[in-house]
Amino acid sequence: MSSSSSPTPGKSSKPDKPGKSGKAATVRKAATARTSTAAAASARTAAGAKATTARKAPKAESHLAMVRRARRINRELAEIYPYAHPELDFRNPFELLVATVLSAQTTDLRVNQTTPALFAAYPTPEDMAAAVPEEMEEIIRPTGFFRAKTKSLLGLSAALRDEFGGEVPGRLEDLVKLPGVGRKTANVVLGNAFGVPGITVDTHFGRLVRRWKWTDEEDPVKVEAVVAGIFPKSEWTMLSHRVVFHGRRICHARKPACGACPIAPLCPSYGEGETDPEKARKLLKYEMGGYPGQRLSPPADYPGKPAPALGAE
Repeated sequence: MSSSSSPTPGKSSKPDKPGKSGKAATVRKAATARTSTAAAASARTAAGAKATTARKAPKAESHLAMVRRARRINRELAEIYPYAHPELDFRNPFELLVATVLSAQTTDLRVNQTTPALFAAYPTPEDMAAAVPEEMEEIIRPTGFFRAKTKSLLGLSAALRDEFGGEVPGRLEDLVKLPGVGRKTANVVLGNAFGVPGITVDTHFGRLVRRWKWTDEEDPVKVEAVVAGIFPKSEWTMLSHRVVFHGRRICHARKPACGACPIAPLCPSYGEGETDPEKARKLLKYEMGGYPGQRLSPPADYPGKPAPALGAE
């Protein structure tokens, strides 16, 4: 008989279970696999983080850097528009006050075309306070909202006559008490008729300072406060003129002429408008585009053409 062993009939032929050494090897293999998987996952995470970092936007501008950029923009605008001025025709504080009230919801050009007849009929606050409303409405009709504006002009003229001796006051707190006069109008009058620095936040000014990231405020009073903190008081009035000039001539609301803008390198919103230089030049307005300005009687140093009188366009 052979001495070799054979399976016992009726018994299972399954392989023997591993011993202690085999079990340890299996555990080590599983641990190695888990470590490799974790390492690969970690590598992918690191690579993803590196890629995300590479795609991040540039570091946010500090407040100090923004102030420096804002002041440089002001210096550049001073060179571009050395002739910047209020674009309303006026000969005295009363005429400027009235013209500014009329300028709401219309152009300075339309106001300038309307005020010669208005001031010929009512040259003083006393004359205007005594006006027949219907007759004044007919004169200022081209400026729009003529009934509401007539009411404001009659009210402020009566207040000037009765409370200020027929003179326009030179203090903001007095001006804003007059009918139809808010901070914007008061600052226009103070800065240009009395030499008192003020920031005029109209639609152009607000639009540009937000495009330039000086502030994201929408409320004009808050915009005024923020910008006043960026510039010395001595710059406020001329800064207002320069910004408004730029907004009317180059940095338009709907289609800015980015490709023809001299301060494009300083503008964080470059590209919102037309960037092709030739196409952008065709968007320029007033003297920048070779067209008449808004004043019928512009300052002597104004390089553009005077605006046409009413009916002569």
